[in-house]
Amino acid sequence: MVNAETPIVIAHRGASGYLPEHTLAAKALAHGMGAEYLEQDVVLTKDDQPIVLHDIHLDTVSNVAEVFPDRRRVDGRYYAIDFTLAEVQQLRASERVDAKTKKPVFPKRFPPRTSHFTIPTLAEELELIQGLNKSSGREAGIYTEIKAPAWHRGEGKDISKIVLEVLDRYGYCQRSDAAYVQCFEVVETKRIRQELNCQLRLVQLLGKNDWKEVDFDFARQELTKAISEIAEYAEGIGPRMDDVIRGRQKNGDLIVTSLVEVAHQHGLVVHPYTLRADALPDYTASFDELVKLFFVDAKVDGFFTDFPDMALQARRQN
Repeated sequence: MVNAETPIVIAHRGASGYLPEHTLAAKALAHGMGAEYLEQDVVLTKDDQPIVLHDIHLDTVSNVAEVFPDRRRVDGRYYAIDFTLAEVQQLRASERVDAKTKKPVFPKRFPPRTSHFTIPTLAEELELIQGLNKSSGREAGIYTEIKAPAWHRGEGKDISKIVLEVLDRYGYCQRSDAAYVQCFEVVETKRIRQELNCQLRLVQLLGKNDWKEVDFDFARQELTKAISEIAEYAEGIGPRMDDVIRGRQKNGDLIVTSLVEVAHQHGLVVHPYTLRADALPDYTASFDELVKLFFVDAKVDGFFTDFPDMALQARRQN
């Protein structure tokens, strides 16, 4: 692992810029590239098995509509929670497509519906990572997101409890372990710490926030209040890229918000999402420069990226 002062590279859904997201192949490639942490988004099956999948739907990343054409809900979507693990294991995973157009979200990436990939269980992925840690002699950590816990609860399932039990079974249970647990829902992240007594490092993911904005920044008082509340139960935050860097002023100066500064004042690490070489923001012309802007100028403690190899190379150069 890198030392505590080196910003970390987190493989977003694995090396998803090169292979279908969240497949074991994408995780193995990310590990081989040297990513310090590998991300797992987790949802539940009908029989309470945690599987690694970005969201609660199966139809945008698998051939579920072909294998089980009559299992869609009234909204036309196929939900992982409606299928047993045995049924999910019959599916072939693929590059993500748009739910409406059925066209690839990232056209230049791995061709959809080609080769053979499957949707892994959380246990299978943890075993792969731990196996690679042993065989390579290099420890990569895990970065687990508990997806849609309130929605799962509405379906009668306590996803957080189930996921934490699996992590504990594989030896991820203490703050010193190479593991983070993240969640978008504030109520649930607090529950994970306070009710479920999780001792792993917790990260509060941040979507589009309601903090009052002043010009290109946040109102300091509102921001400080929000961050101080997060610091009471978590070790870090995971903001959007746009909440860290807003772009450039007319004279070309970079617009960096006060989010990282305030978070650091409250002892929180900052891991924004998601840096992509094939989806650059308009304030930079290259991925190498983008990495520099976040690591050097914005001073984040790490970030999520679909291209861990390129991020690591840029980090070495900077």
